[in-house]
Amino acid sequence: MKLTGEILLEGMTEAERARAKVVESVLPAVREAAREVDANAQFHMPHVKQFSEAGLLGLIIPTEYGGLGGGLRDMAAACFALGSACPSTALAFFFHCSAASRGLLAIEALEAGLFNEEESVQVRNFAEQVLHGMGRDGFWFANFASESVKSEKAAVTISTKARKVEGGYLLNGVKSFGTGTGVADKYLVTASLEGYDTAEGLCTFFVDRDGDGVRPRAPWDAIGMRGTSSGGIVLEDCFVPDDKSLAIPGAFTRCMQMSRGSFVGNQMAAVCGYAGSAHSAYQNVLKHLTEKKFADTGKPIGTAPYQQELIGKMMVDVQTSLLWLRRQLDLETSEPPIADKHEVVKQWRLCKGVVAEAGFQVAANALKASGTSGTMGDPARYLREMTMGIVQAFPAERGRLMAAQMEVEGAEQSLFGVGEKSSAQPA
Repeated sequence: MKLTGEILLEGMTEAERARAKVVESVLPAVREAAREVDANAQFHMPHVKQFSEAGLLGLIIPTEYGGLGGGLRDMAAACFALGSACPSTALAFFFHCSAASRGLLAIEALEAGLFNEEESVQVRNFAEQVLHGMGRDGFWFANFASESVKSEKAAVTISTKARKVEGGYLLNGVKSFGTGTGVADKYLVTASLEGYDTAEGLCTFFVDRDGDGVRPRAPWDAIGMRGTSSGGIVLEDCFVPDDKSLAIPGAFTRCMQMSRGSFVGNQMAAVCGYAGSAHSAYQNVLKHLTEKKFADTGKPIGTAPYQQELIGKMMVDVQTSLLWLRRQLDLETSEPPIADKHEVVKQWRLCKGVVAEAGFQVAANALKASGTSGTMGDPARYLREMTMGIVQAFPAERGRLMAAQMEVEGAEQSLFGVGEKSSAQPA
């Protein structure tokens, strides 16, 4: 039987297929809850237990830490499969997996000798808390980096501040659009160390979800991805002890050097969820157009020229998404590498926009082909979900601009910037 993840990831190894079977095992429950998730704008909490018991929360965690030992290829296939069932759940799962970088890249940086002996103790302790938490302990993580503060010269601007006090740090700031708010067992929060105005001051902290000084930012009631619980958090003098902090100046940027792609090197898996949704939108409408018949001739509605023109466009867009994603996967996972980091990042800037816009077009054409009745059913839901794809992280226009700047000027926009001190008030 062909697994859903194999639609994207061709030529799976035996180990990859075994992990993909675990993903496949949860799809019926995820699919069953998808309409409720969208209607209620709430994450389906039973998924946390189900995913944890299946071992999926440790999908990309090495086996020595209790994980399944997968990598980016597994994560991409998983997000595609989950996206075909419930895009909100796929995106929430992606952001959980993205927290693994705080452990995986730290271990790689240690092995590369980027930390001295004294620093290494703290780095390893923090990394192992992340990796054991996701692998052995089966915790769902939220990874809070994004903020509503914007700057021209950086993709992500961090204005949340961390001030050293006896025994730990006090955090103050606002994290917007933080997927997993109120859902995750563990929060990972990126903040800027007081006294630093560059990315060298960026640090990472474990924050207790129900601790003092932590509260939800705002209810998440978006047009799409309604079940991701992405409302974000407000931090007001939130105390984090030393042993739950990775606050070595420069540690964050040293760890990020280890990724092959942009940021933490696994961003492309997020849009695999959108591609999975687009695939389902197409399959859903194709079934409708072949099963529903014209009253006068008895022929399937899909035989009409108008419907077939839309079908042809959707076929092109679905395949476009798959081809771009497979190429990006090759760039980010091939051994030995087939391109340097500059080229990998430049290609990713283009890939994200192509996949998001192609998926949006699939959903829009599926709705057209469904007619008025589609506005009250799954076609409308698919379109809402895909709407988030054309704005999340960066739209296609911005991606093309950044890629062009890299091509012509040879430089990429800085990934992280540090903003002014936050007032810790919701935007």
